[in-house]
Amino acid sequence: MRSWKYLLGFNVPLMVFLALYLPDGWSFLGLAYAFGLVPLLEVLLPISPANLSTIEEEAARKDPFFDALLYANVPIQWGLMGYFLYLVGFGNLSTLEWVGKTLSMGVACGALGINVAHELGHRVKSLDRALSKTLLASTFYMHFIIEHNLGHHRHVSTDDDPASAERGVTLYQFLPRSVWGGYRSAWHLERERLAAKGLNFWSPDNEMIRFTLIQAALMLVVVLIAGIPALLSFLLASAVGIGLLETVNYIEHYGLRREKKTSGRYERVMPHHSWNSSHPYGRLMLYELTRHSDHHYLASRPYQILRHFEDAPQMPAGYPAMVLLATVPPLWFSVMNPRVDRVMAGLQESSSSDMQPA
Repeated sequence: MRSWKYLLGFNVPLMVFLALYLPDGWSFLGLAYAFGLVPLLEVLLPISPANLSTIEEEAARKDPFFDALLYANVPIQWGLMGYFLYLVGFGNLSTLEWVGKTLSMGVACGALGINVAHELGHRVKSLDRALSKTLLASTFYMHFIIEHNLGHHRHVSTDDDPASAERGVTLYQFLPRSVWGGYRSAWHLERERLAAKGLNFWSPDNEMIRFTLIQAALMLVVVLIAGIPALLSFLLASAVGIGLLETVNYIEHYGLRREKKTSGRYERVMPHHSWNSSHPYGRLMLYELTRHSDHHYLASRPYQILRHFEDAPQMPAGYPAMVLLATVPPLWFSVMNPRVDRVMAGLQESSSSDMQPA
């Protein structure tokens, strides 16, 4: 019965659908649910740090139910996007309704279009990766599968990673750097991959070129069917989803840094290089993304068996609440900077003790 709790993750698309369907102020329902009700529930509900036993973990790894939940998000996301484009193209919406529905659709773009794509993009099966790219196309962020897997996971918590925020950097300084830096890195990584295979940059195997053409074709189709206002609304909803992703990137590694060895190489990524959260509702809503310490420690672990590490840095609230906190830099710094200092001081102390003779 433990697996059925993940059905709560479908509350996000349900609320977004209701936001699209209902008039007037109800158009903000998707946003209100994700960043109003969910943070409140996480304050009231106890943290759930329990891990699966070895037997339970093996059973969960083999259970196709968990993959089916992810796969179901693909037609749901595109169905919501199609309905949204119909409404903004032909629905005669008021300004209030247009703003609310665009923001609510943006929540779906972040939670389904990117977050579920992130989980599928770490899989090795070609079907899973194809579905990941299909979801990312719904947010015009297809390069994410390259940069995240080959760039972010390699350079996380170092100055080489545009998606790892240093202590004292505000969210608003971080966002443009991460968006542009990640896009530029994806082109660089694809160039490196092609060169290693002896292929020309302009080869048909260049995924970045393919992604660009797919997304341009998608824009053209939307304009031809629903008009330019629908395309602009699509881009704005996608931008909201991208903004949510990058804000999550900001909170996930804020202030945490890997030690650079005398050889010039960084230490291995460990659980203490990511902020962890085991607040229950956010875990289910985001398919365990909040157990981020284990995800970076071993990225091949599927979401249903990610573990809570007690000695990993713990966020004081769940991801939805921390996203809200990050939008107010003075409050964010007052809450997080002391925690960063304690974590980093503890790591330095541990490193120094390890160097002492026995």
